[in-house]
This record gives sequence, C-alpha cells and structure tokens, in this order.
Amino acid sequence: MTPGVGFVTFLGITLAFLGGVVATGYAANRRVHIPLVVCAVLSLGTTIWFAEQLGELYDLEASGWVYPVHLFFAKLTTACYLLPVVTGIATLRKPERLLWHRRVAYLVLLLTVITAVTGTWMVLASDPLPAVAG
Repeated sequence: MTPGVGFVTFLGITLAFLGGVVATGYAANRRVHIPLVVCAVLSLGTTIWFAEQLGELYDLEASGWVYPVHLFFAKLTTACYLLPVVTGIATLRKPERLLWHRRVAYLVLLLTVITAVTGTWMVLASDPLPAVAG
C-alpha cells in the first residue's frame, strides 16, 4: 500500500471509529465504547505512521508557516489523546465526572480536525520531492 493510499484509508477508518466512539459514548454503551476507543487509537497510530511515510515524499518546509503549525498541533493532539482515557477511567469510578470526560473528548476531536486540516494544507502547499531511482 502506498503512503498516500494508506494515509487516506486509515484516516477514514480512524474517523469511522471516532464516530462510533461518540455514538456509543452518548448511548452509555461501555461494552462497545471502550473497544472502539482502543480501535480508534490503534487506527490513529497507523494513520500517523502512513503520514510520516507520506511526508518523506514531500518538501514539507516548502509549505512555509503551515509546517511548524501542523507539527505543533500534531504533537499536542497525540499527547492529548491520553486525556479522554484518563477522564474515562475516572468516569468509570465516579459517574459524576462524565461532563469533564465529554468536554475533554470533544477538545481532542476538535484538535484532531485542526491537525487533519493543517496536515492536508501542508501537503497541498508542499512540493513533491523528485523520485529517487532505485
């Protein structure tokens, strides 16, 4: 699978899992919600791996200021994925913490969208590197 196809495929899979995470969270269906969270995180990791591979095909610095902005949001978002896990565990122990879990989860979803938009912008604004003959 090429980096571009892999990235788009796993980004779509990740977004589908995240949609399922939101739906099962609202339905309070923990039995399905928790495995979907695990699947979403694993799929996100695969998406990031393909994004790294895709980035090697472009001169990303040619995108100008978008490059460091995207990297900032990508690192912040990845680290913030721990927050809904922590607040989710806290909610399992004390259900009254659900509002905080929901707020943190929406923050991470917003950061995910920002990261995806800046990443797309970065690639579109970058120059493809010349193919290296093997």
